[in-house]
Amino acid sequence: MVDLSSEMADLWASLGGSPAAGRARVIQVTAARRGEGASTVARELANYVARRAGRSVWLVDLDLMAAPQHATLTAEAQRYGELSGPVQASPDGSAFFTVQPPAQTPSGELWPDANYLAAHRVGSARWWVTRFRREQLVGRQTVHIVPTADYWNALRRFAEVIIVDGPAPERSRAALTVAPFMDQTVLVVSADQVDVRAPAQLRDAIKAAGGHVTGLFFNRSVVEAPAFLRTILP
Repeated sequence: MVDLSSEMADLWASLGGSPAAGRARVIQVTAARRGEGASTVARELANYVARRAGRSVWLVDLDLMAAPQHATLTAEAQRYGELSGPVQASPDGSAFFTVQPPAQTPSGELWPDANYLAAHRVGSARWWVTRFRREQLVGRQTVHIVPTADYWNALRRFAEVIIVDGPAPERSRAALTVAPFMDQTVLVVSADQVDVRAPAQLRDAIKAAGGHVTGLFFNRSVVEAPAFLRTILP
């Protein structure tokens, strides 16, 4: 396994490094296309910030139905650390998604959306990863990301750095929906991708949605992991 700590150190520094005391930062990592390496970047950045920078980190996976971050961390526990059992992932009962139609408890009350989201601590670090509890869905229930700041504002009070893994737009519009509530959005682009129109279009769409794009990070596959070449500020 390639050690990406130096690349993550550069990335973290380019994003401004550790936030000031009492000022949490929410950073979204996404890509215009699947397979560009955005999920790897999000996970490795979370690992670096938690273990090397010593910050409390939440890695929030917006790919709710697949939950790839939880799956990868579980499969690679020897590297990242064993995951804890599930805990409540919402500090105040808010959620960044809604499940429709809502389910009812045996007593007839509505099942809160926040109950569908769990968090697992990663090893001994102050690092948690979220997992949508897909197995709790019943019948024809569907889940949708909602444009609200409530969850992100609540989580800021409990973590210093929140890293959001946003799926590519060809898979979901989640990254665009949450963009206005992110402090920074990082677009990951494969270095061997000669057509940069898609990342440019996504950058413009995020800006139009009220988001802030920090830069484009070009990466080149090296064995199993990406190495960052440079940052181009838009």
